[in-house]
Amino acid sequence: MADKPYAVVTGGAGFIGSHMVDLLLSRGYRVRAIDNLTGGRELNLAHHGDSPDLVRDFRDIRALAADDDAFAGARYVFHFAGIGDIVPSIERPLEYMEVNVQGTARVLEASRNAGVKKLVYAASSSCYGLADTPTREDHPIRPQYPYALSKYQGEQAAFHWQQVYGLPVNSVRIFNAYGTRSRTSGAYGAVFGVFLRQKIAGTPFTVVGDGTQTRDFLFVTDVARAFLAAAETDRTGETWNLGAGNPQSVNRLVELLGGEKVHIPKRPGEPDCTWADISKITRDLGWKQEVSFEEGVGRMLAQLDYWREAPLWTPDSIARATKTWFDYLGKEGGDKR
Repeated sequence: MADKPYAVVTGGAGFIGSHMVDLLLSRGYRVRAIDNLTGGRELNLAHHGDSPDLVRDFRDIRALAADDDAFAGARYVFHFAGIGDIVPSIERPLEYMEVNVQGTARVLEASRNAGVKKLVYAASSSCYGLADTPTREDHPIRPQYPYALSKYQGEQAAFHWQQVYGLPVNSVRIFNAYGTRSRTSGAYGAVFGVFLRQKIAGTPFTVVGDGTQTRDFLFVTDVARAFLAAAETDRTGETWNLGAGNPQSVNRLVELLGGEKVHIPKRPGEPDCTWADISKITRDLGWKQEVSFEEGVGRMLAQLDYWREAPLWTPDSIARATKTWFDYLGKEGGDKR
């Protein structure tokens, strides 16, 4: 066991992080999953049982020491830990800056002191704001809300640690990841969790606007493979956009899920289309999508019961939950680009 490569995954019990843990273990790594277990996510690692190659480290990244023993001997660090969602970030901006920026700095410092070979930062395509499509990595940065800002500043910190301290860093800007183990509790958020709970309940899908808006959905196992490729490459200081490069409409998702729909108001500051230009990651890393949108949705439907305890959203409860969104991002005269 000692001769196996060692990797640290922050947010390792979360949605993407737990799939990253799965992939690393399958590739012969020893893994430490650091997670503060927001929302009871330890169940996402339960299928590994008492594997000797997995260490569960249930802490908050804000508690990491600069010389934290958890990072000693790590070849790679995959940094997924953070807090997401638009509305809570508008309501609690300081918390987002503390976790997504200051927490990232703690991960970077622990990685630097441990002499980590590569840190891969999970960045967000939300940094681009209302972007031209397909969106390239050199697109102007225009964050529309504190979550997007905090994720971009975390990315800036990561590259600053490379510039000043020589910590090898790559960043992957995720567009619309979806898949099994996506969040089942907490604030109103991603369309899949909302729709799957509505399907279980037999209530109409709450479609924003007319449903023709498109998102660059990529199944979570393909996301994990891209992050491993970003670690194992000799390249450093790189930023890659990550999506399928093939946007799908919300109406197409409803068609695949099967059910009635009800329309709710379109929201300010939200793009009509997200579409990653993935030519750079394909060229640099040889990465390509393996799970089609139809296959991915089918995998989620096969595990539909996972979302049974998720909040059941209605047009009225969504309107209440997103009031802050409209209040702050719907002001006339603001720069919505």
